[in-house]
Amino acid sequence: MAPTRTKKNAPTGAPSGISKSPTGISGLDEITEGGLPTGRPTLVCGAAGCGKTMLAAEFLVKGATQFGEPGVFMMFEESADELAANMRSLGFDIDALQRQRKLALDFVRVERSEIEETGEYDLEGLFIRLGYAIDSIGAKRVVLDTVEALFAGVPNHAILRSELRRLFRWLKDKGVTAIITAERGESAFTRYGLEEYVADCVILLDHRIVDQVSTRRLRVVKYRGSAHGTNEYPFLIGRSGIVVLPITSLALRHQASSQRVSTGTPGLDEMFGGTGIFRGSSLLVSGAPGTGKSSIAAGFANAACTRGERAILFAYEESEQQLLRNMQSIGMDLSRWVKKGLLKIESTRPTLMGLEQHLVHTYDLVRGFAPGVVAIDPISSLTSQGDDTGLSLTLMRLIDFLKTEGITALFTTLTADLPGAPLAASQVGVSSLMDSWIMLANVAGNGERTRTVQVLKSRGMPHSNQVREFVFSNHGVDLVDVYLFGDQVLTGTARIAHEAQVTAANDLRGRDHERRLRDLANRRKALDAQIAALNAEALERAGEVEFAIEREKMEARGVQERARSIAARRGSNGSRPASKPAARKG
Repeated sequence: MAPTRTKKNAPTGAPSGISKSPTGISGLDEITEGGLPTGRPTLVCGAAGCGKTMLAAEFLVKGATQFGEPGVFMMFEESADELAANMRSLGFDIDALQRQRKLALDFVRVERSEIEETGEYDLEGLFIRLGYAIDSIGAKRVVLDTVEALFAGVPNHAILRSELRRLFRWLKDKGVTAIITAERGESAFTRYGLEEYVADCVILLDHRIVDQVSTRRLRVVKYRGSAHGTNEYPFLIGRSGIVVLPITSLALRHQASSQRVSTGTPGLDEMFGGTGIFRGSSLLVSGAPGTGKSSIAAGFANAACTRGERAILFAYEESEQQLLRNMQSIGMDLSRWVKKGLLKIESTRPTLMGLEQHLVHTYDLVRGFAPGVVAIDPISSLTSQGDDTGLSLTLMRLIDFLKTEGITALFTTLTADLPGAPLAASQVGVSSLMDSWIMLANVAGNGERTRTVQVLKSRGMPHSNQVREFVFSNHGVDLVDVYLFGDQVLTGTARIAHEAQVTAANDLRGRDHERRLRDLANRRKALDAQIAALNAEALERAGEVEFAIEREKMEARGVQERARSIAARRGSNGSRPASKPAARKG
């Protein structure tokens, strides 16, 4: 009877139902919703070079090292030394696990030329050998690699099918979680076409070449008693083992910060409400060639380093030295941050590896360097097709990963610089995945090209709806203030010419004002002189009047005095005694 996994060993969030054994392989446990069925066989099939042996070996190693479940690896094609050497390339020390009795390797050499039929074929000897290996270390996991080599000398298909069923039943009765690898058949998942029916779980691996780029993909064909991801998922064999990249591996549960960070361009920060974009958000910068996308991406990383944060700049079109030299032309010295260990520039050819390898490589760099911001310039170089679905899915995984880590990301992408092209057309249709989106453009007019920037969207914050002109200066990217003339926004030489006209008109107007002020001053002076003359004349006239009045007053007083004098004399004569009249004679 199959052992039941305890809650302690069960993966977090595993659904109720059949017991599962986690593989420890990144992404695979999420696709299978907890791991492989405990105590049941799982078939891993695929063509040569798909990674069947590596997946099976990592299943055993992770079980022994992470989940306390010893394992037995029985191989029919590689020797134990060859397997140990191959696994060392992934950082797994098979020899040490054998010494610790956590892992047992058993190489069973099967040569068809040396097989001679002497009776009925059965697997009893294999069961005894495998059972002894399981009991010797208390194994909970078993790998058989590969089943075709085991039955290579069996021409009778009836016996082969019977023994295959017997093998799967024996593994179930033994209660071990087993992986059996098998080669891909022409018209079925396996060569014999039976294994996929008797196995409880079937995983199909595929290795394909698309546009000269190799890609490995994984699909869970069936899983009895459990829900599972049914899509094809790319996977890689990297330095630390197999990494499966499921779309559903990262749920939308990341935290949303209210803190703002600068884009590295003060004018652009103003367009985002004055304080930049949200920390942990994603910003898309799209534009035609020569619009300044790389400069804005470099300024974004430079601003992070200035704040004391680490930054990674992925440059797919320029070498590190070329990028450092070019940014110095706009006053941006990135080499100092590289020397201080705050900036890491990763310059690689887009065709060096496939999309999945780019993604895993980015994961490894981000986890190892622990940056605060990441800039990728440009994402459109990762594909030669404008509607590459694989790129959209890859970027979706990358954006979700960066948001989960709380990293602020900037992506640049190329747009067509053609007349009549839609404003929001992007060579890579990922704009809906981004939190903020700015569009750079070259506006041709008046015999020149003018660079402009506009914010097409920014979730959760007020932002400008203006189209702003920007220029490169000795201290980075500068946005020019909006210049309105009537109902038009002038840019470039049109703005400069109109500013010159306005300056000249203002100068003439100023001169006219000065002339008018001088004329007014002269008139005021003339009026003041006239007023002074009139005041003098008035004073002179007043003096004459006063003199005449005084003279008249004096004359009147003289008359009065004479009259009083006469009156006084008369009065004095009347007071004397009268003289006697003379006597009349006769």
